[in-house]
Amino acid sequence: MVTQLHTIIKNLGDGKTIKTKTREYIFKLHSYRNNPIVKPQDIGLTWYENKKLKIGAVFNPGAEIYKGNIILLPRCHQGYKRGMYFDEKLGIKRYCLENYISEVFPLKSVSGTKFTRLKNVSIRGDGTDHKDFVYGIEDMRIVKYNQKYFLIGCGKIKPPFKGDNADRIAIYSTNDFINIIYHGMVDLFDSRNVVPLFIGTKAYLLLRFHPNIHVTILESGVEQLLNPVKYKQYWQKLHDRRSENLLFSAGKFCHEKEKIGPSTQLMKTNKGLLFLYHAVGEININITREYGLRRKIKRGYSICAALLDLENPQKVIARTHNPIYIPSASYELKGNRKFPIDVPYVVFPVGAIVINDKLLIYCGAGDKYITLLSCSLNNLIDYLIKYCKK
Repeated sequence: MVTQLHTIIKNLGDGKTIKTKTREYIFKLHSYRNNPIVKPQDIGLTWYENKKLKIGAVFNPGAEIYKGNIILLPRCHQGYKRGMYFDEKLGIKRYCLENYISEVFPLKSVSGTKFTRLKNVSIRGDGTDHKDFVYGIEDMRIVKYNQKYFLIGCGKIKPPFKGDNADRIAIYSTNDFINIIYHGMVDLFDSRNVVPLFIGTKAYLLLRFHPNIHVTILESGVEQLLNPVKYKQYWQKLHDRRSENLLFSAGKFCHEKEKIGPSTQLMKTNKGLLFLYHAVGEININITREYGLRRKIKRGYSICAALLDLENPQKVIARTHNPIYIPSASYELKGNRKFPIDVPYVVFPVGAIVINDKLLIYCGAGDKYITLLSCSLNNLIDYLIKYCKK
């Protein structure tokens, strides 16, 4: 690792355990002082409309280390309009983005905080490279397998915000983040937020079948990812038996009452597999006040954590009862003139890396920016073991 990266890491916060006024113990990740670390205008995602400058979006990045650089794979778009719609399922008005097709721009950094585009590479889901999905590619996770990197995204078969059953598992791989191979999509069912996990010769998949998190073994192992069309019957079987592979149900805690889903790649520790996941629900005042907020968040995203068995990820060792991070800065809440946002109350982790006991989590914020959160890995694991054991 380069010296610049080590210097930055030393200055990142370790997170902390806090005793709330209700005598609960919560863990709080540290937010990097110069967040957001990537803004749309940093990589040219701007345009003019009626002579007025418009700013696009760069967010929800997978993350990995490659040859001394930190690589991010964020979802990017521009030329869209921000609107609202009535969500009949939730009975509330929600913000939406219209007329856009996301693509993924690989970014690189030697510091972990200042990023540039990687040779103008772009992963497109607009029909240019294939016709499996043509309405964008989103929220791409990076999971290393031997010397290969699997890139697992959400391929949109319908325009965003235009109906249910629009999300498909889209599978890519690369050896260098420049030459990227598309392996196909799983077209049998709706799912996003998919994270592979490799334990020895076994391949697992953590995924959301709305609104819950499931974990299942891939019967044909890694080959099922490399050729999803060939193993169509196994994907169908996986879906048909999803109730047998339930890991976590939404609704157990108020901040998880609407939905939960896998977030970053899993990280191996000597106490278990660290599993970060996101939740959507109501965040109560006992938590929000610890972030300097005066009111509860009626509907917001948050970051949660669990510890799974090293050999059997279907076995849960510990699971947080409260979030380890919530929206709390202007670019995560409602935005302001300096940091306008597209969707309020959003913090969304997609990529994470560990260097020298420091956990770095790269997140989307406000569906607009990339932010960096951190903690001591040991601090978080100790918290899970001490306060969150199942």
